[in-house]
Amino acid sequence: MNAADLVAKKRDRQELAGDEIAFLVTGFLQGSVSEGQMGALLMAVFLNGMTAQESADLTLAMANSGDRLDLSGIPGTKVDKHSTGGVGDKTTLVVAPLVAALGVPVPKMSGRALGHTGGTIDKLEAIPGLTTDLSPDRFCRQVGEIGLAIAAQTARMAPADKLIYALRDATGTVESIPLIASSVMSKKLAVGADAIVLDVKAGLGAFMREVEHACQLARAMVDIGARQGRRVVALVTSMEQPLGAAVGDAVELAEAVATLSGRGPADLVELCQALAAHMLLLGGVARDLEDGRSRAREGMHSGIGLAKLREMVTAQGGSAGALDDPEVLVQGTERIPIELAEDGVIVGIDPRRIGLALRDLKLAVGEHKHACGLLLARKVGGVVGRREPVAFLVAPPAARRVAAEAANRIRASYRVGREAPSVPELVAATIAS
Repeated sequence: MNAADLVAKKRDRQELAGDEIAFLVTGFLQGSVSEGQMGALLMAVFLNGMTAQESADLTLAMANSGDRLDLSGIPGTKVDKHSTGGVGDKTTLVVAPLVAALGVPVPKMSGRALGHTGGTIDKLEAIPGLTTDLSPDRFCRQVGEIGLAIAAQTARMAPADKLIYALRDATGTVESIPLIASSVMSKKLAVGADAIVLDVKAGLGAFMREVEHACQLARAMVDIGARQGRRVVALVTSMEQPLGAAVGDAVELAEAVATLSGRGPADLVELCQALAAHMLLLGGVARDLEDGRSRAREGMHSGIGLAKLREMVTAQGGSAGALDDPEVLVQGTERIPIELAEDGVIVGIDPRRIGLALRDLKLAVGEHKHACGLLLARKVGGVVGRREPVAFLVAPPAARRVAAEAANRIRASYRVGREAPSVPELVAATIAS
């Protein structure tokens, strides 16, 4: 096979065979396919798309480019969960331990913050002593022993995806549904779970702005999973405003603890119960979705999910005391009230602006970055008076200047009107294999 011929084939809208895609991916990883050739292929895919089979073959080639975990020795149906990224999205910290406590093993490889979105690994690393750097053997052993592990993806897992993603960023081909779907699913296949629940975000704070496009991405990922023998369910969910009332590593961890104690904000509780219900159904623990929601609701109020999170934190070397009193994670910070110059009804909150403001604040703060965050006192539809705080920015006193800049950017993310807007359904669509 010849790389140039295969690039030309895709350029001319012809379908590539599985062995041809594997040849290109392996060649790029090993250096026999140049960056120019792979960049041209990515642009051809961006312009011409891929068939469902091509997407599945690309996913498999990237998954096979590195380590793949073998979870077959662990009893039960192993269920993974993935979010495409949002602002205030701490669902993994709630759903993973809750589902594991209810009898479904959850192997979870998570990522760090990307752009304006937060990362589960960053949130966990706010806990003193906790490591997310687990070897494949330790990861699998922990899932087998306590039913749960949340770790950072290793460099040896789907390495071709990492190289291709960097090239997509450099060539302006990131926003391609088949390339996004293959990237996400290659890492999910490498983890080795039997079933996967996907949370595909849509809205101002998501990488997919339109629900229609998010549904297309969801269908593509569900189809890839089905072609590789995985049961996959995707929920398309709203990210028109931050999820919950906390944004930032330590404050989101505290809100996850509160949610696992039966005291979470309504939107976060609703989404966590929906995701958990699907995971419990796929895992064979729930009879149907209603039974799954009921079990998740009971698990939140009984505290078994929080006990499982504490067990995982201890297993990964962290201080479980941080879960008993999350305030220790923001000790030494101050809360800066964010007020608006007008009164009325909040008709919009731009989560992207908030995410970027907090990202820049964390970069400026450095050592104490995990303590930086935002606590929302009002959300869309809430009534606010002039000079009444709509949120509180959490930051170290030494960072007052950069915190003031962040506060101004967050203030600009709010829109006030006279009539309460219609708030989109939290779960816009459910797509299953």
